[in-house]
Amino acid sequence: MAVRSRTDTFVLVVNPVQCDGYGHCAELAPELVHLDEWGYPILATAPTPLAARAVHESARLAVRHCPRRALRVERHPAAPASSRSGARTE
Repeated sequence: MAVRSRTDTFVLVVNPVQCDGYGHCAELAPELVHLDEWGYPILATAPTPLAARAVHESARLAVRHCPRRALRVERHPAAPASSRSGARTE
């Protein structure tokens, strides 16, 4: 019997052309955003599970309060995972 689970994830994405480096995103989503030496965001590249509701809400706040509208949240639906690993070869 295969056990299937589904974990949707999200990534915070910045448009570097639109960003003016105000730094509000780092204040609102410190789990996902760090600033470089000029104040521009360096974003976490690993997808974050949607189940991490506090982090997801922080990302959404950062998007809403970005003065240049340079941020967006991209949702990545995960394919169902099976507890069985690999196929048998003979």
